[in-house]
Amino acid sequence: MEYVPRERVHLLTGVLSVVSLAVVFAAAGGRIPSSSVPAAPEWIIDVIPLVNAVISAVAIGTITVGWRAIRRGRIERHRVAMLASFGLFAGFLALYLYRLTVTGGPQPFPGPDAVYQFVYLPLLAIHIFLAIVCIPLLYYVLLLAASRPVTEIPQTSHARIGRVAATLWLISFSLGIVVFVLLHGVY
Repeated sequence: MEYVPRERVHLLTGVLSVVSLAVVFAAAGGRIPSSSVPAAPEWIIDVIPLVNAVISAVAIGTITVGWRAIRRGRIERHRVAMLASFGLFAGFLALYLYRLTVTGGPQPFPGPDAVYQFVYLPLLAIHIFLAIVCIPLLYYVLLLAASRPVTEIPQTSHARIGRVAATLWLISFSLGIVVFVLLHGVY
């Protein structure tokens, strides 16, 4: 069953990517007024980074399960695991954007300047770069899968692009956890 018209996969990937990244950059830049989202108690705002670290760890697990499933030919398990991974990513992103909007942008690094400059910033830069690169790749493989019957997916670039997307996604989620530990555990 075709859920997305095949000829629209590239266009939808581009539109969804641009809109998603615009919202992320607007929230990170403090361009979305906090009055545009419902208020929450301070403890909820404070717990969001921990919840997102847990979501990231679970997503690492579901991506790994999906990757192993497809290598073993278990297509349905792969589909469920990757859709769960995308759902976790969407939940992560919603909480992250909510917190950015409520707080007016990213929080400052509380540790020493040397750690900030030589550890935190490089890790954060790689994490952010990979997350940005992953967005269009993820949309593309999801839309490819949604636009074709399972039997036709091997004739597309779904597997090739999916391997790249999954690898970058795993690294980005892992680095996100390291960034969380530096911000909330070490300092």
